[in-house]
Parts: sequence; C-alpha cells; structure tokens
Amino acid sequence: MAEPRVFRMPSLGADMTEGAVLEWFVKPGDRVHRGDLVAVIKTDKADIEAEVFDDGVIGELLAPVSDEKLPIGTPLATIYDGDDATPAPTSAEVVPPPTAEVVPPPTSAPPPSPPSAPSPPSAPSPPSAPSPPHPRPSSATIVLPTAEAGRIAASPYARRRAAELGVDIGSVVPGRPGHPISADDVERAAAGAPVIAPLPVDQASAMRRAIGNLMTRSKREIPHYYLEDDIELAHAMAWLAHYNERVSVEERILPAAMLYKAVAVAAREMPALNGHWSDGTFVPGDGVHLGVAIAMRGGGLVAPAIRDADKCSLADLMIRLRDLTARVRGGRLRASEMTDATITVTSLGDRGVRAVYGVIYAPQVALVGFGKVSERVWAADGGIGIRPVVTATLSADHRATDGLLGARFLSAVTRHLHHPEDL
Repeated sequence: MAEPRVFRMPSLGADMTEGAVLEWFVKPGDRVHRGDLVAVIKTDKADIEAEVFDDGVIGELLAPVSDEKLPIGTPLATIYDGDDATPAPTSAEVVPPPTAEVVPPPTSAPPPSPPSAPSPPSAPSPPSAPSPPHPRPSSATIVLPTAEAGRIAASPYARRRAAELGVDIGSVVPGRPGHPISADDVERAAAGAPVIAPLPVDQASAMRRAIGNLMTRSKREIPHYYLEDDIELAHAMAWLAHYNERVSVEERILPAAMLYKAVAVAAREMPALNGHWSDGTFVPGDGVHLGVAIAMRGGGLVAPAIRDADKCSLADLMIRLRDLTARVRGGRLRASEMTDATITVTSLGDRGVRAVYGVIYAPQVALVGFGKVSERVWAADGGIGIRPVVTATLSADHRATDGLLGARFLSAVTRHLHHPEDL
C-alpha cells in the first residue's frame, strides 16, 4: 500500500503561527477532491475553512476537535490514493460513554411450549441474517446523547456561532440525523430560532496582538514609500448613477466596486506591483487576486482575496464583495481567500476619512488606499467648479519598485476611473 499524504495545519496568513481545529467536515473513508473544505481552523484573527490540496480518501484524523493550538505544519490527517485507505480509530475519534448509547430494550423471551411428540426430521432451516453491528462512530461523528443525558451534541464552532448569532443551541435540529449540530445548522436556524442573550466572545486582545505583530514586521522589514493623488470622479459618478437607475436595488453597484476594479486592472498592467517578495526576490502573481481589507465584527480586520478581480465585471465584483463582507462578519472565510492576495486595497471613505496610508501586507509589495468621495473645489478646462474627488494613496515596497513606476500605477488607476464604462 502506498504511503499516505499528510494534510497539515495550513499557514493562513503571514501573521499566523498556530491554529486549532474547531470542526471537521470529513471522516475516515470519505473521498475528497482538491479544493474541498475539510475543517474549520481557529486563528487569532478569524475562523477559517481549510481546503484540501490532494484528491484521495481520508485515512486518519490525527488532530481532535478542540481549542488546543497546534503549530503550522502539524499533521492533521492522512490522505490515501484510491482504495488504499484503511481507516482505523485515531486520537481524534470521539467515542461516547456507555451511557450515551441508545440500546433498544431487550425483548421478553416467549414462554416455553408444552412438550409434544417428536416430529420427523426435516431439512434444517436457513440461518437467520445476523444483526448489524452497532455502528462505530467515526472521528467526525458523535453519537447524540439521550435527553436524559442533559447535554447537546454540537461542535465547538457551532456553539460559538450560536453565541454570536444569539441562537438557542437547544432549539437547533442537526441537518444529518445521528451527527452533532454543525455551524451550518446553526446559521440555517438563526432566522427563526428562539433568541437568547449572546454570550460574551472577546477575541479583541488576541486579534489586536496578531495584527500588531504583522504590521511591526512589515514596517521593520519592508522599505515603504508612499504616493498620493486626487482623482476627479464627475464622469464616473454620473455614469454609475445612470447605471444604478436601470437595475434593481439588489443589483446596484457601490462606488467602492468601481474603485477596486480600477486598481485590479491597473495591477494587471503593472505586474511589478502585483505579487510577493520571497527569498530576496519578487515573484509575480499568477493573476490579480485583490485583497480587500474588511473590518470584523467586534474589532480588527482581515484582507481576504477576490481571485482574478481584473476579469470580473463590475456587477460580478459587487456580488463578490457583498458575499465576502457577509462571510467575514459571519466568520466563514476560506483558507485560499486568506493566502492568495497579490495586492491589497483598503477604503475608509465610509468613515469620513479623506486619505488612508496603509501598511503593506507581507509578503505583498503594494497596498492601495482610498478615502471618501467628497465634493471639492476643482480647476478644469480653464474654470473652477465643484466636483466629486477621491484621494488615492499607494504604499509600495522599494525593493520591488520605485516612485516612478508607482506614479505610473496611480496614473493608470486615474485613467480607468475616467472611463468607467470600460471597466
């Protein structure tokens, strides 16, 4: 039998050094394909859905569901090719106590029949089929306790989501009978379940420490340079207003989507700003995967990626932005979204900020910031008027580029925003 591959604790960002397994989506014997979600990993900043990078069959789950932090690279599961997997009980297996098993009551034996005259021998009757063995719970399965046991089978992550959403965990019905309540079950029940006061969930300290460590490393190791430009948006805002008049409220595009798309297209044209600094050299990105800085509920922020943002239509980019924001606030990010970004954009315009000078997310080499779109005095075509204007800033790594290329990049962003119909 071939040696199994090992699924290890993934690195879900430059600031992550350890994580905990909050939930398994698979059990031994399950077939998985590259990109399948297999677990929820808790980090200091967020709970991330981890994907598998190999096709095969899950062999053993090596890490239990718990809040215990494991270093990056710790083996979490084995994956076999084809039918090579022979799952066996592991340390991750959750075996219920004997009192948790529901054993059917024994049937009463029939009273003995009175003796009768012996009958002639006949052919033996076929043996009855053996009763199926009591199922052995897998490492991803917990047998639900009886009501008398006084506890509810639910994953730690499901309990946390119930607390965050104000859902009574006791009112949630598992989506799969015989399995513990999952986070998805909680979220499906959130709309109609009885509401209880949410439990205090304070991760602000750990999150702030993780962000501070990353920013300290970035400022220490990356020689930043900064550029700024004011971009007049009269035509862009008029075009956007006309577009939004012709679509439903749900399909309307916010100015942020237009700004982000302009950055993505400019990054495609200036590949030296789109990629990572690794082992003393610049590695261009395999696409424009736009990291979007999003504030999290309760404080802190993350910058998950929208893959191939330069190829999205504005309408599609708006849909993906809404989806990403909702999942950040709901704590349902995916591992690839946390590691794929090749350039990041941040906007504090909705907070009334005129300009933002960001710190680069290592190992990226550039970050673009936008302030609010505001009415300002603007000189154009020999006259003075009031125009909508936004301040765009660029924070870039001097090891990868210089101010001349950075200025060309901001000029490209301006050019695309002056022609929003082409985005």
